[in-house]
Amino acid sequence: MIKLLLLLLSGAKLGKLLVSGGSMLLSLAVYAMVYGWRYAAGFVVLLFVHELGHLLAARHRGLDVGWPTFIPFVGAWVELKDRPHNAETEAFVGLGGPLLGTVGAVLCYLLARGEGDLPWLLAVAYAGFFLNLFNLIPLSPFDGGRITAVLSPRIWLLGVPVLLALFWWRPSPMLLIMAVLAAPQVWRALRWRRDLPEAATYYAVPLGTKIEYGLYYLALLGFLAVMTHDLHEMLQSLQRGVPR
Repeated sequence: MIKLLLLLLSGAKLGKLLVSGGSMLLSLAVYAMVYGWRYAAGFVVLLFVHELGHLLAARHRGLDVGWPTFIPFVGAWVELKDRPHNAETEAFVGLGGPLLGTVGAVLCYLLARGEGDLPWLLAVAYAGFFLNLFNLIPLSPFDGGRITAVLSPRIWLLGVPVLLALFWWRPSPMLLIMAVLAAPQVWRALRWRRDLPEAATYYAVPLGTKIEYGLYYLALLGFLAVMTHDLHEMLQSLQRGVPR
């Protein structure tokens, strides 16, 4: 009986791994039909690296977390099965994705420059920088919302005009979905008070820790903003210089 139970449990884990791998391959195939195989492969790998950052950070803090699931033109996510112990743990897990994702984008950039400015690989690097910058919007459920919540949930109110500006600049159904998901968090931020029970428990973080995460967030945000801008200009120059 014990052997049968272990076999079933291992089969369940294998099934989850197959779902993760299958959704990854599906995204690869869909992106390849639109953008070509090389770009699709690079982009999906960077998505995986981003989610791997969350996964490793969660497991480092002893949280139960599943493998990434991918949906074409939506992105990817890992299922966090345990609630973080406190806001600092949530910030740590939230920071893991953009941090490792940025490392992956930097490696793509360096490799592209080393090979003579490969346009497709520079485009992959640009997508990686932009993806991680986008995820730093200080509004839950974005990673930036999880990171900045260690300072105060009221920070989420700063993310509202950013999301509105993005939608005005480039309307997208995905942004509407994110706005719907963010709405309850905006309501929480509006009602936030320091005398709430959560403030004395979940969000009770030392000032030094808040400053530390605030500096991490600003440094990563600034670096990603600069790299996204510079890569965009570089790709525009290459596009103008290469005949179609």
